[in-house]
Amino acid sequence: MNFFELFDISERYLELLNPTSPEKVLEVGRVLGLNPDTRLIDFGCGYAEPLKLWGEAYGISGVGVDIREHVCDHARAKLARAGLADRIEIVCSPGADYDFPEHSYDVATCLGASFIWKGFQTAVQALARAVVPGGQVAIGEPYWLTSNVPPTYAQKQGFHSEAEILRIVREEGFDLEFLVRASLDDWDRYSSGNWYGLVRWLQDNPGHPERDDVIERLRTSQDEYFRFEREYVGWAIFILAPTRW
Repeated sequence: MNFFELFDISERYLELLNPTSPEKVLEVGRVLGLNPDTRLIDFGCGYAEPLKLWGEAYGISGVGVDIREHVCDHARAKLARAGLADRIEIVCSPGADYDFPEHSYDVATCLGASFIWKGFQTAVQALARAVVPGGQVAIGEPYWLTSNVPPTYAQKQGFHSEAEILRIVREEGFDLEFLVRASLDDWDRYSSGNWYGLVRWLQDNPGHPERDDVIERLRTSQDEYFRFEREYVGWAIFILAPTRW
């Protein structure tokens, strides 16, 4: 199975596809000052749960972009049920290929999907191109909690430290205005939610020809989580404001 097929299986019982909570997503919206006049674009929007929360609480309009067709269908149906389909559009496209109108959104977000542009710095650059002068950016990103990460795992992941994230943010003409961190409970809920999806799929598909790929995904995810991620990896939503001084 490919990368996206495995995520389709593991995430099928989740709505928020990151280690965060609805309360924290709403806090991000509060800090960003979202309101009915806000036009927002969210890259890697997944099932559009943040867009739904922001639409219901703050009245935003805008666009969500995701590469997976069934994810986009799920997101559209969710927004329609919430009465938001006329205000929030879902575009099914690779994020890096989406020809968005530059400098036309008040806020650009990417929660946990900087890999769209192959890294944090290039993600910040892309989001900066989407917003109007003075617009804000929010990006969810993993980071190292310590410099003592086992080398084999560090080389495999290639995350930044928070100090490196701060340096990049400043290099790109922003200041870090606010951050909303994932707790261990957030990590447990997200990771366990993925395992639940994988285990349930294995129970429901005992004769599937690609079953071994799903077993490997489950075992690798759990091994990495308990051996490395809980101790060495954090995750936060970084809210960036353009530097004005």
